[in-house]
Amino acid sequence: MSIPKELYPSQDDLLYEEELLRNPFSLKLWWRYLIARADSPFKKRFIIYEHALKALPGSYKLWHAYLRECLEIVRNLPVSHSQYETLNNTFERALVTMHKMPRVWIMYLQTLTEQKLITRTRRTFDRALCALPVTQHDRIWEPYLMFVSQRGIPIETSLRVYRRYLKYDPTHTEDFIEFLVNSSLWQEAAERLASVLNDDQFFSIKGKTKHRLWLELCDFLTKHATEVSGLNVDAIIRDGIRKFTDEVGRLWTSLAEYYIRRNLHEKARDIFEEGITTVVMVRDFSVIFDAYAQFEESMLAFKMDNMDSSDEDEEEETMKENGFEEDEDVRLDVNLSLAKFEEKILHGFWLHDDKDIGLRLALLDNVILRRPELANSVLLRQNPHNVELWHRRVKLFEGNPKKQILTYTEAVRTVDPMKAVGKPHTLWVAFAKLYESYKHIANSRVIFDKAVQVNYKTVDNLASVWCEWAEMELRHHNFKKALELMRRTTAEPSVEVKRRVAADGSGPVQMKLHKSLRMWTFYVDLEESLGNLESTRAVYEQILDLRIATPQIIINYAVLLEDNKYFEDAFKVYERGVKIFKYPHVKDIWVTYISKFVKRYGRTKLERARELFEHAIEMTPADQVKPLYLQYAKLEEDYGLAKRAMRVYNQATKSVPNHEKLDMYEIYIARAAEIFGVPKTRDIYEQSIESGLPDKDVKVMCLKYSELEKSLGETDLARGIYVFASQFADPRSDLDFWNKWQEFEVQHGNEDTFREMLRIRRSVSASYSQTYFILPEYLMQKDQRLDLDEAKEKMKQAGITEDEMAALERQLAAPTANDSATAKEGRTVVGFVSGGVESQTDRGVTAANNEDIELPEESESEGEEEERVGIAQKDVPSSVFGGLIRKREESERAENGGDDSSAAKEKDNESRLGALERIKRQKRGA
Repeated sequence: MSIPKELYPSQDDLLYEEELLRNPFSLKLWWRYLIARADSPFKKRFIIYEHALKALPGSYKLWHAYLRECLEIVRNLPVSHSQYETLNNTFERALVTMHKMPRVWIMYLQTLTEQKLITRTRRTFDRALCALPVTQHDRIWEPYLMFVSQRGIPIETSLRVYRRYLKYDPTHTEDFIEFLVNSSLWQEAAERLASVLNDDQFFSIKGKTKHRLWLELCDFLTKHATEVSGLNVDAIIRDGIRKFTDEVGRLWTSLAEYYIRRNLHEKARDIFEEGITTVVMVRDFSVIFDAYAQFEESMLAFKMDNMDSSDEDEEEETMKENGFEEDEDVRLDVNLSLAKFEEKILHGFWLHDDKDIGLRLALLDNVILRRPELANSVLLRQNPHNVELWHRRVKLFEGNPKKQILTYTEAVRTVDPMKAVGKPHTLWVAFAKLYESYKHIANSRVIFDKAVQVNYKTVDNLASVWCEWAEMELRHHNFKKALELMRRTTAEPSVEVKRRVAADGSGPVQMKLHKSLRMWTFYVDLEESLGNLESTRAVYEQILDLRIATPQIIINYAVLLEDNKYFEDAFKVYERGVKIFKYPHVKDIWVTYISKFVKRYGRTKLERARELFEHAIEMTPADQVKPLYLQYAKLEEDYGLAKRAMRVYNQATKSVPNHEKLDMYEIYIARAAEIFGVPKTRDIYEQSIESGLPDKDVKVMCLKYSELEKSLGETDLARGIYVFASQFADPRSDLDFWNKWQEFEVQHGNEDTFREMLRIRRSVSASYSQTYFILPEYLMQKDQRLDLDEAKEKMKQAGITEDEMAALERQLAAPTANDSATAKEGRTVVGFVSGGVESQTDRGVTAANNEDIELPEESESEGEEEERVGIAQKDVPSSVFGGLIRKREESERAENGGDDSSAAKEKDNESRLGALERIKRQKRGA
């Protein structure tokens, strides 16, 4: 065969060829030669590779480059091309020397896998595993497993490969199980998964927990019940139920489904029943019950679908009914199939009857109707000592006394009184009432007799049982029996019994029953209703001797004696009560005692009533003594002396707490005014103001005091009260007080008093402020003009003419100018706030902000202007002075010796003037 010319070495190749002839074993020369001919056709490079590998057959670099170029040549060729066979032969030649190189094996195996040469590829994988060391097997197993997982690979081949791989690396059992599942090999998958779960040292490389693997196994066993055999499915799932309590409902359902798929329907029904009667979580119960109901519905639907039988079956049944059935022994008929044989043998048995729709309906109804009972059983399994759940269970069986009795019997046996949630005695009481509702009184007494012997947690529970027993006897008019029960329960245990209990070290509640207040209260009610006075008093005395009486029992005992005309004995009971109890419990006893005593004796035993009040007040705390003081004062007003009543009110104002003093003083003043007249209240007002009332209450009392003085015509005293109260009224928040004072000055004052009121208002405002400011003069003038504008409006309303208001404005404007002059001279004092009043003397103009301000001496001009202003003033009513004014008039007439009435009238008018006006007139006269 002739070789093409282009394959011969060219002129450029001679240099490399000569060098290689001299040194044919140089890898460097061969590699440089190949690089230089990188653009040459592959056939020429093929010849170079072959010559190089012939000289250097153990060079991995040459073989790897040669094989890669060969792979590139066949990449786009179909797998049936002959070039693939050449490639395979090249790989085989390479492996003669490169059999320890895993990369060459991998390239060869990938090429064979693409060629779909199953047997050759499998054998090559095996050769690679035999040739390479174990440390490099993991590089071969990965493509090997991918190869056997492809479609078309025989299952047996894949299984063998995977089993060999698990011997090399057992940690990848999950991959094998996944392969088995994908291959629908359920038997081996279940066995492998079960072995994994039994291996305590197994660790999942996919992060699956034992819980998840267990659930997967249950799903395998349930969904493929007919394909999996050899495993005890029932034991496996039950073991999971014991281990994994959060999946109990799902596992019970899986076990039942397993038997359903095995066509063991009755066994599945038993599993459902066992599940719903053993689970303790409502969630698991709901899962099982829903599956159970669905199972019964599906069974019923299946039976109804198969209800119509063939005509042949009907004819056979007709013949059987008419007696035409052949008497042949079916066991001798060898031609019968197994299904026909079973049908003939089992014919006539009701369990084998396919037409049992009525039975299926009854089963479904039974499941649905039992749901409330079953749900209650689940809750009781969570806590069998829950009393309320037992009561609910009894209500479920309403109308079925037999089941109710059984439920109560089970409840009283199960519930431990020391662990009970709720009141365990109510179970016994309801049990006894159930018999009572059916007129079985004897059985009710038996139940009560057993109930009172139970060691309850508290005495009150036992007392409730005894009371219910006595009430049942009363309902059936067994009054003597009821009294006998109460006497029996309230009897104190004997010394021998106490000694025996003390020796045992346990004290049941029956030993404390004789001190139960509930029992004694019920007993005393029975004695009042059924017994006589002596027996009732004896019971009350026993209660007092045991020291278990309450204030209400004391009051009831006293009321009983009063109703039977034993008044002194009743008061003695009250006395015992106030000695036994302290406040606040004794309050009701004192109030009842005093009111009853006063109502009965009134004026006849006044001193004793006073002693009672004094004793009660002495024992009563300050925050609750006010009602007693009022009741005491009412006693003195009705039966005693008014002075003593005032003394009681006075004592009350000092004893009550501060927040009640204002109300007490108001009552005191109102009663004093009604009894002794309005002027008598002056002392009380002064006492209240000086008694240490809170500031807000002092202000209220001052306002009322000033109103009193204003009504009596004492305007100067009223003004002084306003001045005193101003220190408690912040002008920024308490505008009502300052508005009232302003109205008062407009009606009864003059410009000086109004100016003084404004000064005091600014002074008080500054004292309430946290920061003091030096206000500019024009701001002070502005504030003063605002106040004057308000004064004008008020004086217009009072009926003063515009000329008089203008004169008042001119008088107030002059000091303002002086203030500005003083500011210019630099004599303003730091922190000074002008009050609108200045004192002019011969030395000059001085400004002051002292709290005590001297009134300036009035000049003639100012006096004349004041006379022109004509502020309206009201005369003091002569009725206020009473007989004093008449005595003074008579004495003046006697001294003057019959002067004319005009002079007397002038003196009378002067006496009625205010104090400030009289001082001004005296100065002008001087």
